Amino acid sequence: MAKDTVEILIDGGKATPGPPLGPAIGPLGLNMMQVVEQINSKTSDFSGMKVPVKIIVDTDTKEFEIEVGTPPTTALIMDELNIEKASQDPGMDKVSDLSMEQSLKIARMKFNTLLSDDYKSAVKEVLGTCVSMGITVEGKDPREVQEEIDQGAHDNVLLA
Repeated sequence: MAKDTVEILIDGGKATPGPPLGPAIGPLGLNMMQVVEQINSKTSDFSGMKVPVKIIVDTDTKEFEIEVGTPPTTALIMDELNIEKASQDPGMDKVSDLSMEQSLKIARMKFNTLLSDDYKSAVKEVLGTCVSMGITVEGKDPREVQEEIDQGAHDNVLLA
């Protein structure tokens, strides 16, 4: 019962038998269209974002299992704010503003893959990503908001 695992990054809901998927799983002898259909149905919620997909193949029986990861935090933030790209100079150029509710929503989506053990810490991780993207949070520098979270200033949103 040999198992092969193929990991690829796919546009949500738009997998095709061509590259990068085709060359990666073609040699394994799977029904390409079945794989493509399953990936597209499982990633349709992430339309417009790159999604990590893991295809676990039993090489003896040609059965496969598809695991979909969550897109990178930066992709979720850009999707939430409807922006095309982050700031070229995050220290000086601010491209958008994220609300605490939006940051909590992203933290919930990423919670299983973050290092945090509660939503307060998870939101702080999301805010850390905002720093490097040139995005303010509630009109302030994300580091300032992280300190406010430590002081309990946003508990009404984070602990609701």
